[in-house]
Amino acid sequence: MTPPHTASGGNPASSAWELLLPAASAPARARGRSLQAALREAVRSGRLAPGTRLPSSRDLAADLKVSRGLVTEAYEQLTAEGYLRSGRGAGTWVGDAVRAARPRAHDLAPRSPGARADFVPGTPDLSLFPRSAWAAAHRAVLEDLPHRELGYPDPRGLPRLRTALAELLARRRGVVADPERIVVVSGVAQATTLLGFVLHARGLRTVGVEDPGSPQHSALYASAGLTAVPVPVDGEGLATEPLRASGVRAVVATPAHQFPTGIAYSARRRAELLDWARSVDGIVLEDDYDGDFRYDRAPVGALQGLDPEHVAYTGSVSKSLAPGLRLGWLLVPRSWAEEVVERKRTMDLGHPSLDQALFARFLERGDYDRQLRRCQRAYRERRDALVAALGTHFPGTEVSGIAAGLHAIASLPQRYGPQERFLARVAEAGVAVRPLADYAHADAAHDGGADGGRGGGTDTRVRLVLGYAHVPPARIHENVRLMAEAVTG
Repeated sequence: MTPPHTASGGNPASSAWELLLPAASAPARARGRSLQAALREAVRSGRLAPGTRLPSSRDLAADLKVSRGLVTEAYEQLTAEGYLRSGRGAGTWVGDAVRAARPRAHDLAPRSPGARADFVPGTPDLSLFPRSAWAAAHRAVLEDLPHRELGYPDPRGLPRLRTALAELLARRRGVVADPERIVVVSGVAQATTLLGFVLHARGLRTVGVEDPGSPQHSALYASAGLTAVPVPVDGEGLATEPLRASGVRAVVATPAHQFPTGIAYSARRRAELLDWARSVDGIVLEDDYDGDFRYDRAPVGALQGLDPEHVAYTGSVSKSLAPGLRLGWLLVPRSWAEEVVERKRTMDLGHPSLDQALFARFLERGDYDRQLRRCQRAYRERRDALVAALGTHFPGTEVSGIAAGLHAIASLPQRYGPQERFLARVAEAGVAVRPLADYAHADAAHDGGADGGRGGGTDTRVRLVLGYAHVPPARIHENVRLMAEAVTG
């Protein structure tokens, strides 16, 4: 078998090539998908490193004893996704951007199996899922859904659901919601990827991301061939001067409740951000990941409502119902709608129609509003329990970002530092936590603002991002006590 070679002419990555053998022997109808999946995994795992040159489609097809068309299709698909790059007469190579697409182990798998205590943010309380109401809606939809709606759906989504979503988003989030510009997606991850592909098709190769911010944004845009450019976050939101200096024309933002710092963008910063978008003919990609959960007053309205032609808005039911439903929405500027819908069509031919009809009924009957109120009460109680427990077991701790959302930032007094020692001790005690520094971009060189604990000279305070939504109140107090004993005992 002809192995791949690195761009520097190094040793062949034969172990990576062996991953393709099971795919080549898969059943005929699944062979193409299996080959693509095996190639993706080889790239993601690093067995095929950036800069590795792949064999020609003819040579690889001969080695694997499959058709050349199968290999060509796999190369083309992974090139479109950003895993590979190619040029006329120059061969096919593993893309350089893929380095950023391999997140740290905890980035996309927030839970910590086996931990005695788990404060890793990212998951709601799944026991709050409204099983009875969901089952009743499921039965009703199965009885009433016309046969024709079980065919291939409109790639934008069922009109009934888009109409219900438009009403919900306008009412709760202040969004300018035209059902014709809403696309039903399988969560914010797919919405992000769709936007990435359209940005790439329009000639953009970079996208700004908040620093600190969600690692998923960088990884998902990298899969579409875009390089993430870190833009610092200060006490009011994205710092606009560094944003202008970055040269990007698209930027991801979480203005209602910035992740992970927990701040809400100030009115001034929102205006500055939109002024920037207009001045560069750019776009703000608004991730409203937990915008419905505000505890001190009514939720801050979405940025999109201020300028729907320069903001693409996305959200999902991952925090309000369950991430396993893979159900979300994307609202795009009018000039983007056609391109996004066509990309959605070629990606998966549309979201499952039965799931859409079920959620539409759930919205229409008020079940979703009731679920949001139920979650609001539960998460407020857990937030209060966390603040009280930190005050008892870590006196002097500054807690911020608690006006909204499902996590808090805890800045412990210096006596509990340095942070490396603190994290080592709580890990030994079986407590899973994430420091704020984990959400900063390692390659970003800037000072000030919400720097995730990277700057500050001799400041050795422990800064933690504590997720509390998935932990019952009684367990929150016990888990904080366990963490305190680990570092003071």
